[in-house]
Amino acid sequence: MLLFKSKNGKKEQGKLTIPEGLWIKCSSCNEIIYKKELERNLDVCPKCNYHFRLKADKRIEIIFDEGSFKRLFEDIVPIDLLNFTDTKKYKDRLREDSEKTGLSDSVVSGEGRIYGIRVAASVFDFNFMGGSMGKVAGEKIAKTFEYAIENRLPVIIISSSGGARMQEGIYSLMQMAKTTAMVLEFNRTGMPYISVMTDPTTGGVSASFATLGDVIIAEPKALIGFAGPRVIEKTIHQNLPEGFQRSEYLLEHGMIDIIAERKDLKDVLKNLLILFAHD
Repeated sequence: MLLFKSKNGKKEQGKLTIPEGLWIKCSSCNEIIYKKELERNLDVCPKCNYHFRLKADKRIEIIFDEGSFKRLFEDIVPIDLLNFTDTKKYKDRLREDSEKTGLSDSVVSGEGRIYGIRVAASVFDFNFMGGSMGKVAGEKIAKTFEYAIENRLPVIIISSSGGARMQEGIYSLMQMAKTTAMVLEFNRTGMPYISVMTDPTTGGVSASFATLGDVIIAEPKALIGFAGPRVIEKTIHQNLPEGFQRSEYLLEHGMIDIIAERKDLKDVLKNLLILFAHD
């Protein structure tokens, strides 16, 4: 109990109430972090360096020059072709996640500048149905490459996804082939494609365009792979190596090229774009 002065100046006893949302618990080290401190640190835990998942708009704000990002393909929206229902109707899931995130689907595509260098880009938002890739996400990725081919631009794709969207069945799986084909088509231009994988990048996204970049970058300790480690362990009935499917393990085994902390990513991208421009 605390003593405090009321409006009439008298001393009174009462409980100290702290507004909700001021503090966040790190899911890695369990430290309690002041929310504003976390935001100042680009949503990276100042205690253990855990990189929290970001909304697409926040990633765009961090990476691209202020006011330079112009959204494209916003007229492409998902529909429930299969009238799919699990514990909930797919159309209801789409509506709820759209209201929650302000997005029509899991990918935001557009053109922006990084230190003045023009690039075409797509950014996943894990908050929209786990960043899953359905027809709309696959189409936006494909159109990003088409736009880059037409405008002679490099491509950057930032992935954060649980994989193919089961509510769209085979239509979702077809996006793996479509996006892979567009990467191959884009390669003919000689322009660079840089893939950035964040936590998590799994399933059909990791098994298609995300692992086909000329340079593959990952954030620290990001989960990257096809099936999750628990599924693999139950399938093969063996314990997996420590750190399996994390960025550091993949870098050590030659599956990715760079691990870049969030605060450094914009500079890393700039240096790579300049390097490719002078290649």
